Amino acid sequence: MNIHPALSLALLALTLALASALVALPAARWPRALRWASLPLLGLSGVAASGAGLWALVEGLDLGLVLPLGLPWLPWHLQLDALAGFFLALIGILVTAAGIYGPAYVRGLESGRESLAALGGFSGLFVAGMLLVVLAADAFVFMVAWELMSLASYFLVAFHHDNPANRRAAFLYLLMAHVGGLAILLGFGVLAAFAGGFEFELLRGAALSTPWASLCFALVLLGFGMKAGLVPLHAWLPEAHPVAPSHISALMSGAMLKVAVYGFVRVVFDLIGQFHWQWGVVMLAVGSLSALTGVLFAMMQSDLKRLLAYSSVENLGIIFIALGLAVLFMATGHPTLAALAFVAALYHAINHALFKGLLFLGAGAVLHSTHERDLEQMGGLLRRMPWTGLFFLVGCVAISALPPLNGFVSEWLTFQAALQAWQLDSGVLRSLIPIVSAVLALTGALVAATFVKVYGVAFLGQARSRHVRRARTVPLGMRWGQGLLALFCVLLGVLPTQVIALLDPVAVAVVGTGLPQAAAGGWLWLTPVSAETASYSAPLSILLLALIAGAAILWARRGRVRRVRRCDPWDCGLTPPTPRMQYSAAAFAQPIRRVFALAFAIDERKPAATDTRPRYRLRIADRAWSLLYVPLAQAVESAARRVVLLQSGNVRVYLGWTLATLLVLLWIIS
Repeated sequence: MNIHPALSLALLALTLALASALVALPAARWPRALRWASLPLLGLSGVAASGAGLWALVEGLDLGLVLPLGLPWLPWHLQLDALAGFFLALIGILVTAAGIYGPAYVRGLESGRESLAALGGFSGLFVAGMLLVVLAADAFVFMVAWELMSLASYFLVAFHHDNPANRRAAFLYLLMAHVGGLAILLGFGVLAAFAGGFEFELLRGAALSTPWASLCFALVLLGFGMKAGLVPLHAWLPEAHPVAPSHISALMSGAMLKVAVYGFVRVVFDLIGQFHWQWGVVMLAVGSLSALTGVLFAMMQSDLKRLLAYSSVENLGIIFIALGLAVLFMATGHPTLAALAFVAALYHAINHALFKGLLFLGAGAVLHSTHERDLEQMGGLLRRMPWTGLFFLVGCVAISALPPLNGFVSEWLTFQAALQAWQLDSGVLRSLIPIVSAVLALTGALVAATFVKVYGVAFLGQARSRHVRRARTVPLGMRWGQGLLALFCVLLGVLPTQVIALLDPVAVAVVGTGLPQAAAGGWLWLTPVSAETASYSAPLSILLLALIAGAAILWARRGRVRRVRRCDPWDCGLTPPTPRMQYSAAAFAQPIRRVFALAFAIDERKPAATDTRPRYRLRIADRAWSLLYVPLAQAVESAARRVVLLQSGNVRVYLGWTLATLLVLLWIIS
């Protein structure tokens, strides 16, 4: 059987991921096996996946393969097309960075009580599950791979299982993952009922009526939205992502959430094959709520990894805003505008994978060096960890959507798509999209404020604790892993026209058209709609920034006095500044907390005048817990107590229930 080299490379990536899981087993007795064999194999798996994905994008491939696995009457169908290639490359880049970063990071875990064999084994299975989801070409393989990814990541979330909070977070994650998986399975069931089979090729031909198509859309939005962490189904994400090892947190936030985006795009844009403007409105509402809620809760956090997890909710909201615009434009007969919004969604998906992976790796470096996740205990890390500080700054600028880095390009493209709302015939839709744009603009401003807080409190000023004062530069491998992602953040910001040229085959395959006018002004200028409407040149913006910086340096040197007398500044007779005088993370976020107080469940206790040891306590909870999850948990517990009444212990009662069940089933069948 002749297999295309690109598909062979994808299968090699899958094989290497499984091999890394197998090779990690000796780590139970020989911890170095994880660093010397398993993680390098995982990194090679990422390189192979990136190569296969880029090959599929450049060549515009659409390859299929049937493997004699699975059930006798249902073999495995695999496919490598442009859409799968894009997400394969995205996963591969993150896995490569994690493979470089991981060996030095896990060295600090070798003295702990946790099983390194479990860490390496489930990491390999986790990556294999993500790759297989993207390559699956039938619903059976897709669900098998989806469950493999979910179960493996559950054990990674529960890796530090000595902490009860970590076990609780892992259980919540597993529960939500299975509820979401059930919704996805039911969505595939709706398609398969009309298609007569489980292969994607058959599912594409399913003739669904509008109500059945809408039911399928609702089910996959629920299932994939739960895995993506969309509000109000997001509560598991800030609990689970922070407690995993940091390179796994980077994979979960940067890659696994994008696998959920891939599944949604595959089913809605490819398999269902029809679009309704109501679907777009629902996606815009959910995306806007997720973006604003995510950034507000991120702003309030003092735990660095928890803050980054909430930020992922915000970024997935932006991706679904762009996808909602694409559905809306497709439903109203504007395929070119739909292609613009779809490309913006894909661009932001890979951007988020890069800068969020970079930030989680940076948070892991801080945790590795200081054993601290609390921003209130940090400060002055830039002097002690200069390379991590530099790479973390790149991630902060990128996630804040500031030019010339990559985050700006994707959000600018999303705004350009939203600004074309005037071409819609419906006045309601023309009024709705500007509101979504305003929410997106507010979100962007809050994101910038959030990461000014993060960088300023963590890396600038003075150290607030002994652990931070003793911080040292992390090992070379951890710096290289961060540097690789930082380099990609710069490249995707400086060369947007080349990136869009790579994304065009995906848009053509999924939406039916691409953005040929994006490079109409040459590689220097990005013109997503037309040169008269809007254009952006990242290389020229870099040149302008360099000229301004050079002029500022020359002016400073020109006005410098040769002899400079250095002394302590006059402090009005007060004591010298101490770390306690610095702005804290909670104080920085206080104005935003006051403005948006209704969005939070705030427990703020100020010290009384009579307290001998005054203490200030602030707890901010998510209202989704009290409004959605707590009533649901109470309802489940109440139903379980009623079901327990059936267990009387009497055999005759059990036989009676069995007979009643058989009679009901016979009546239904007849």
